[in-house]
Amino acid sequence: MSELVDASEIRSLAAGIERQQVMDIVRGATFIGTLLLGWISLHPFVSLGDLQIGDVGTGNELATYAVFGALSVLTVALALRNDARGLATLLSPAFVLFGAWLMVTVVLSLDPTTSIKRLSLTICVVAVTAALMLLPKSQQELMHWFTIAALALLAICYLGILLAPDLSIHLATDPQEPGLAGNWRGAFGHKNQAASIMVVVLFLGVYVLRSGLWLSGAAIIALASLFLLYSAGKSSLTLCFVVLLLTSTIHFIRALWLRAIVLLTPLVLLNLLSIGAVMSEGLAGISRLLPFDSTFTGRTDIWAFALQSLHARLLTGYGFASFWGSSAIQNLPEGKEWAGFAAHSHNGYLDTALGTGLPGLALLILVLVILPLRNFQRADEGGNNGPLAMMLLRIWLFGLYLSAMESFFLDRSEPSWFTFLLAVFGLHYLARFRAKA
Repeated sequence: MSELVDASEIRSLAAGIERQQVMDIVRGATFIGTLLLGWISLHPFVSLGDLQIGDVGTGNELATYAVFGALSVLTVALALRNDARGLATLLSPAFVLFGAWLMVTVVLSLDPTTSIKRLSLTICVVAVTAALMLLPKSQQELMHWFTIAALALLAICYLGILLAPDLSIHLATDPQEPGLAGNWRGAFGHKNQAASIMVVVLFLGVYVLRSGLWLSGAAIIALASLFLLYSAGKSSLTLCFVVLLLTSTIHFIRALWLRAIVLLTPLVLLNLLSIGAVMSEGLAGISRLLPFDSTFTGRTDIWAFALQSLHARLLTGYGFASFWGSSAIQNLPEGKEWAGFAAHSHNGYLDTALGTGLPGLALLILVLVILPLRNFQRADEGGNNGPLAMMLLRIWLFGLYLSAMESFFLDRSEPSWFTFLLAVFGLHYLARFRAKA
């Protein structure tokens, strides 16, 4: 009889191990697959030859909504099974208040239908990224998943350059920006988007290298750096060096207020010398003295128009993601017709104010600027100060700086927004839980 019991226990144990192995495969495949989807979308290698203005990367496809809706259910279910406590920590006053205000802006939107539709995808993406960082059971597992995803993305992009250069490199025949001819974009719709993601992949490579996978880390750094150079993303390349330089000083600066000054001063300066230059002649004069294009490649006209429009609805904005390309832009004066075709204002902070008003901008700064830095400080003081925390800090800081030149905050499934959220939630969890090796 004891032999039968022992055999039954062995079979039960074997079945349990098999189920756990299946769940491990599901978790890993979900993490890697979702990360690659967030980076390259459902429509990689899009042809730019027959696109109209504003077509690239709009994120309006039904399939995108359906896939991210399904992924939000899957990833949250896996996270609840794996670490329900982590998800519960997201019900903080700051997150709840920010989410509530976004709902208010939908109700008060000039185009509620568009706002509801776009907010629904944004919520799905937020849920996916919040849950995704809870799927790995250890830092070792997370490192291997990030390594596989980074190498897969690089392989996809380089294969595109070799096998389908007309879909991976900007061409002189592209109707929108023929001046970008020769710049690499890989699987992405624009070289600037490719450059920003390659900077993130480079940070991942540094993390992998410091975590012990020397060969994989070095390969990721080399391949991402080469692609970044050939994409000619000057803003991303410059900001990459700035972020690496500033974050290298963190080990010598321990006080939170000093770290805030070092890391956030460039963010303030970027906005003052860009949008501020449109608002103040004194700042404009300083901007003209600097060794770069004082119009920021024509962005000053967009900022001036956006600021003028914002003045009419400072409190509530025009509604979540419902200003550009909507009925809010009409009866344009001569010389401003381009505004009817613009996709965004090339500044995430300004676009947030346009959509959600100054209260929304203040809450976004609290949730995406102040709290992540405080979370890094808490993680550092709690012993979670290894390569993972530094990688997340770099991705977060790069996203903050880049948002002074580009606009991806709250932008549904935009790759930079997707990756930025991973860093924000990763720092949130590291501040509250001890990461297993």
